[in-house]
Amino acid sequence: MLTFDLADGVLLTTFSRPPQNLFSIELCAELAAVLDNPPSGAHVLRFRATGDVFCLGRDRGGATPAEIRAEATALAALTRSAQRTSLVTVAEVQGDAAGFGVGLIAAFDVAVAVREATFRFPEVGIGLAPALVLAWLPRVVGRREAFWLTATGSPLEASRAVELGLLNEVADSPSALTKRVDEMVTELRSHSPRVHADIKDMLRVFADVGDERALDVSIDRLVVGSLRRNDP
Repeated sequence: MLTFDLADGVLLTTFSRPPQNLFSIELCAELAAVLDNPPSGAHVLRFRATGDVFCLGRDRGGATPAEIRAEATALAALTRSAQRTSLVTVAEVQGDAAGFGVGLIAAFDVAVAVREATFRFPEVGIGLAPALVLAWLPRVVGRREAFWLTATGSPLEASRAVELGLLNEVADSPSALTKRVDEMVTELRSHSPRVHADIKDMLRVFADVGDERALDVSIDRLVVGSLRRNDP
């Protein structure tokens, strides 16, 4: 269901669990383990899915509070791993995404989708407020848009997702998507993995503090970074 192929610093990760490409607890743990402990030489993780959809969410097999908690914990752990990994993560979105599938895209560093892809949060249709989604969605698209999308389950078009910051770009066809992601990965690989890891770490740290504190922290980071410029 998940395959990993490393070549020239790019860890191509392919997700195939038709027809809906749903994440299970086991798959969450498998991907999180790779993000937490990347193979030697890996710089960019390029995530793609097979089939007509990218990912329509997660398995909903839990019936007891303990089972439901275990599922939610696995999703949250994978999201944290995606946010904290030293790898540059790139989502190649060839089809629709829903629920946790959208959350995974949001947690990645770079995301490009085909123009016809849509993004939605269908939980309201089963009488559920999407707590995990609401933990991050307002910071990405704003409070009002987050309310509308989760309160109605309305699909978000790819072009609008770019405007809101959920995607970097859209491509007009599957072949154009592959070509554009190829180009972006090549551009990323032309720069230092260490610097990329530093950028990711600073974005994470600075997001958790106010502007004044961020400026203070940035001084130390700049000094350290300048002294390490010759490192690979």
